[in-house]
Amino acid sequence: MSLFGKVEAEIEIKASAFKFFEANSKLVADLPKHAPNFIQSVDLVEGEWGQEGSVMCFYFTFDGKAVMSKEVMEPVDDKNHSLTFKVIGGILLELYKSFKFVVQATPKGEGSLVRWTLEYEKLNVDDPESNTMLEFAIGLTKDMDAQLAHE
Repeated sequence: MSLFGKVEAEIEIKASAFKFFEANSKLVADLPKHAPNFIQSVDLVEGEWGQEGSVMCFYFTFDGKAVMSKEVMEPVDDKNHSLTFKVIGGILLELYKSFKFVVQATPKGEGSLVRWTLEYEKLNVDDPESNTMLEFAIGLTKDMDAQLAHE
């Protein structure tokens, strides 16, 4: 078994690729409004909303507990509606040595196809893969879509 892992999922949504991307980048402060069942609040710690290098704390419920994840926004690709969040503190670094969320929205028909890629390094070889966090990302996407499709 390897310490390094990667899990991926694709979800078809009704919202446009641009709208989904914008909600996760430039309008990330509104995530609690777009995904109220998953994100309680997002605080900007450093930088500017939606800008590469900005640092945010995401407060959410995970495994029935209120937790926090401190993340830095890495490459933001406006053209391809793609961005990366690198975890730098919080609950996920108690479980993993490193963790990244890569999300990309691609136009598909009147909606879009959202691809989540979670890249991580486990603390121990025997630790489980990150399927629980992938399920969280899928649920978050569906919750966001329900809100965004009506805006």
